[in-house]
Amino acid sequence: MRKPIPIVLLLLAVAFVTPRASRGDEPATVGDLVLALTRDTSWRHVRSIRLSFDTHHPQGLVRAGDVFLISSVEVRRPTRRYPQPVDGRDRDTGEGVGHLFKADSAGRLLAGVTLGEGAVYHPGGIDYDGMYVWVPVAEYRPDSRSIVYRVNPETLRAEEALRVDDHIGAVVHDIDGRALHGVSWGSRRFYRWALREGRVGDGVRPSEPSPNPSHYVDYQDCRYAGKRRMLCTGIATLRQSPDATRFVLGGIDLVSLEDGRPVHQVPLPLWTADGLNMARNPVWFEADGKTLRGYFMPEDDESTIYVYEAAIGSR
Repeated sequence: MRKPIPIVLLLLAVAFVTPRASRGDEPATVGDLVLALTRDTSWRHVRSIRLSFDTHHPQGLVRAGDVFLISSVEVRRPTRRYPQPVDGRDRDTGEGVGHLFKADSAGRLLAGVTLGEGAVYHPGGIDYDGMYVWVPVAEYRPDSRSIVYRVNPETLRAEEALRVDDHIGAVVHDIDGRALHGVSWGSRRFYRWALREGRVGDGVRPSEPSPNPSHYVDYQDCRYAGKRRMLCTGIATLRQSPDATRFVLGGIDLVSLEDGRPVHQVPLPLWTADGLNMARNPVWFEADGKTLRGYFMPEDDESTIYVYEAAIGSR
């Protein structure tokens, strides 16, 4: 009688002959789905979430589990432009308060924290890496200064990560490249800071800024999109002449974090009933199988989060 083959040897044989999952079997990232977007992509409105509190001027939005984290600037005195530049600045600092709100899936305010100090009160676009929310807070003027915070989404405990001698309007945590990336006022400059694992503050190493080669839209909000790419949304205001009615173009940019070049660009043809483009304020995208889901928050003060889906498949 033939002796039975030991179970350990059988398992080893199966592991040897069974092919590993190919890259095509991996779940599609947000960036993968964005690559399939075109001007003809059909967006389906899923639901609207009316927020039950004053959101002021929203800047960044992420969804962490069943809650939303929203960065916002409360302007108490608007900035005033100087007749002539003063110390390289074109306006004063104004006055305000920087907020990070936490809301549930029904739009109810759960908690909030203020961020910044003194003239540094303008939060920007934010990112969520699965553990922390990264929030930049800057002066409300270009070429100024910023503080970047790392915030625990459960407790809203904020930890200062670094200070920057520029206005940082949005940040992205490149999980794969172990780096933090930032964009300046108007997204004209890109920054990169290498992160030492588990360290904040002295674990951050600055890099020289590099110019943004794209002039499609000014980025309002960005998030990490997988595979060393960031996804940014924003608007560009266009006029046929100085006195003409303005046209606001909303757009989506998928940007390589390796060289800062755009990988894919597409307009966003979605508006509110009052004519605001959905990319005007913060946006958060998620990948759900072959569906790209977007959370859009274009309105100030009495805001609504509009949820749209595009069934576009992976690529």
